[in-house]
Amino acid sequence: MSLQKIAFIGAGNMSYAIISGLLAKGYKPEHITATNRNPTKLANVASTLKVNTTSDNLAAIDNADVVILAVKPQMIADLCRSIAESNVDYKNKLFISVAAGVTIERLHTLLNHPVKLVRAMPNTPSLLGKGVAGLYAKGTDEQDNQFVEQLFKSAGIVCWLEHEKQINDITAISGSSPAYFFLFMEAIEEKAKQLGFNQSQARQLVQQVALGASEMVAQQDLPISQLRANVTSKGGTTAAAINHFEKHNLTETVSGAMDQCIARAEEMEQQF
Repeated sequence: MSLQKIAFIGAGNMSYAIISGLLAKGYKPEHITATNRNPTKLANVASTLKVNTTSDNLAAIDNADVVILAVKPQMIADLCRSIAESNVDYKNKLFISVAAGVTIERLHTLLNHPVKLVRAMPNTPSLLGKGVAGLYAKGTDEQDNQFVEQLFKSAGIVCWLEHEKQINDITAISGSSPAYFFLFMEAIEEKAKQLGFNQSQARQLVQQVALGASEMVAQQDLPISQLRANVTSKGGTTAAAINHFEKHNLTETVSGAMDQCIARAEEMEQQF
């Protein structure tokens, strides 16, 4: 991975995860700058990651080869306009946006220039190096794409998308889906407590089962449906639970929830 100067505009959890991954892969901290309006967050990043920090977005961008826009979607317009109206020579820099619901066309308009741009949709397990990032590029070359791929691989795996609209799809598949699993785990944990297990026991049981099931998917070259069937003896206790899920259309419920996620992402494209 080539050593380019990277500016993370918005030093939140996702930036922290990616920076941590880069440093673990040997990236030099002096080549990384993180910005944030919150001095406490900046101090934490500086003390734990030892990278450059500043509250001056424009100064960080001016000194960077690669600019990662990691602010909230509702803040992206003001940020991009401030860049476009500044004296910073930004037009040949590589931009990466992790702002959900903000299209490349919109970003080009806000920046007043068709900069090289990659939209990325990472997820929170990136904090543990177990993330997924969907990537879509516009105006970049192979060298740019290789750099972006290695950058996000420092925090997990990547999936390149053929069409920009697939950013909304992968938001439903991997961007938002950790919350789906947490909700399911939360439901099991709550039932365990109702059955008399204490909070600590319920938490340990649920997290170990989730970890074990995930590892079985990762390590066994079998369809997920087969792994489920292997646990489900005909007429047994697991079959009784699975039958209840099927009776209440769990598969359709999950599909509908993902459709709602995609629809909301499409709505956000009209807002921002």
